[in-house]
Amino acid sequence: IHQDAMSKINLETLDEAIAEIQKNAEQKKRNFLETVELQISLKNYDPAKDKRFSGAIALPVCPRKSFKICIIGNEKHIGDAKEIGIDTLSVDDVKKLKKNKKAVKKLAKQYDAFLASSTLIKKLPRLMGPGLSKAGKFPAALSNAEDMKAKVEELKSTIKFALKSKKTMCMGVPVGQVNLSAEDIRVNVIMSVNKLVSLLKKNWQNVKRLYLKSTMGPSHRIYGF
Repeated sequence: IHQDAMSKINLETLDEAIAEIQKNAEQKKRNFLETVELQISLKNYDPAKDKRFSGAIALPVCPRKSFKICIIGNEKHIGDAKEIGIDTLSVDDVKKLKKNKKAVKKLAKQYDAFLASSTLIKKLPRLMGPGLSKAGKFPAALSNAEDMKAKVEELKSTIKFALKSKKTMCMGVPVGQVNLSAEDIRVNVIMSVNKLVSLLKKNWQNVKRLYLKSTMGPSHRIYGF
């Protein structure tokens, strides 16, 4: 899969961008760990008329440091989650929300993602209303047979592609942190770009420009000259 993306992105350009980002982060030390973001600008696409696209991919190297997950679980899952230090909600806790829109919205804001026991997942819209879905955070299912720790790691490593509104043609996704190795960032960028291109109707013809930047640093164009 690497070759297809690589035919469009010059490896030297990509490596130079990563090197610059890491040099900049080294010279201007921040009091937090900067994220490296892939910024995407599309073309030949009308967000108001064209079919919405969305997709997700679990990157080989986790692109985030802080990522808060909450598990809406049955008794077994709540016990497992406590052992690995993850916040939980029981069915009773969810019932207490009583579909209160404000409370569900607040809950959605507190966490980056949710997991729910697969036995409960179908009941959630009835118990909570559409709040989590509206926030783009409807829980991923967790069966009793699955390894919770592995599932949590997978969620942390997963990035999602979707345009935020019908007016925009730009989006950004995290692809690493400035303290990762250049090779890890490079692999994450390549996999992210491949996934993005596969989601677009006209593939590369829908990609106008791609940039790489750290949270506080300048952006570096890696495609679309």
